[in-house]
Amino acid sequence: MPELANDIFLRALRREPTEYTPIWLMRQAGRYLPEYNDTRRRAGSFLALCKNPELACEVTLQPLERFPLDAAILFSDILTIPDAMGLGLYFAEGEGPRFERPVRDEEAVARLAVPDPSQELRYVTDAVRTIRSALAGRVPLIGFAGSPWTLACYMVEGGASADFRRIKTMLYQRPDLLERILAINADAVAAYLNAQIDAGAQVVMIFDSWGGALADGAFQRFSLEPMRRVVSALRGRGGAQVGAQGGTPADRGARVPVIVFTKGGGPWLEDIAGLDCDAVGVDWTVNLGRARERIGERCALQGNLDPMVLMAGESAVRREAQRVLDSFGAPAPGFGHVFNLGHGISQFTPPENVAVLVDAVHSCSRRLPAS
Repeated sequence: MPELANDIFLRALRREPTEYTPIWLMRQAGRYLPEYNDTRRRAGSFLALCKNPELACEVTLQPLERFPLDAAILFSDILTIPDAMGLGLYFAEGEGPRFERPVRDEEAVARLAVPDPSQELRYVTDAVRTIRSALAGRVPLIGFAGSPWTLACYMVEGGASADFRRIKTMLYQRPDLLERILAINADAVAAYLNAQIDAGAQVVMIFDSWGGALADGAFQRFSLEPMRRVVSALRGRGGAQVGAQGGTPADRGARVPVIVFTKGGGPWLEDIAGLDCDAVGVDWTVNLGRARERIGERCALQGNLDPMVLMAGESAVRREAQRVLDSFGAPAPGFGHVFNLGHGISQFTPPENVAVLVDAVHSCSRRLPAS
């Protein structure tokens, strides 16, 4: 593999000095781009697009052709693992993801098994290899997975939920059953992320999309602890840092940076930072300056512009980008910041506003005084 032409994202995760604040966007390859919609139509469906490595590569690279982003993220879906477990993932028009066979009783839990990433999820690792080759060292590639708790929410509810009634009933009535699901999910997520690392992912991210739905105490038991199990099982934890040299991180026995993002996780930033992760992602409800004070030099921060800012005009986008940068504060040794949205980009976002945002972050952060 060629050396990285742009490794500023990795340096920010390592909390090393950077010339500017790197930026990438959650869901940066998606429906707000007309070229993505064209590719999706050619694929026939969202799932077909995810399961075609060449087309997944095509849409992964599309935002990089438009914007000078500092990282690429694998195009896939967090529900690939439960789909590989045989739960029958499908997407209903206007309803989002659904499962034909939700997991709601002891018999269904007993049938769960960790899928083999080299078999049931081979299309994902093939996509990672294809993307790494196509990137040719342009920017780092991020792999990802849903957190064990977030996957369990979809598996038990049968799809998205407004109140998490089924899984929270299980949590309080049969915590033993839920913990069995979470243990299997944690092992599956760890195996899946390690397979992505082996295929060439240079950073991995855990999306704990529904951790914020839990009560204090329940979060630590049912979301945080399964994520700890995942992080501790990842390649190179405690090993050397990832550099810009060639080869995959797995080839070098390197420590692959891990980003953990819990939406609604503001109350538990210190707990999340204690996972031995390299960055904590925060949503737009968190003040970055106070988050920096709370976490200190334990890991970097990622975030946290409200995605709806991108619906406004250029002046608002530039103003709010500056506000986020000012909130984090001046660069200093031992601190790292990766600019991102506080959640995924909306399908209704004008692409020209994304161009403004990337330019604003790069140009404004270059002028931040070092402390």
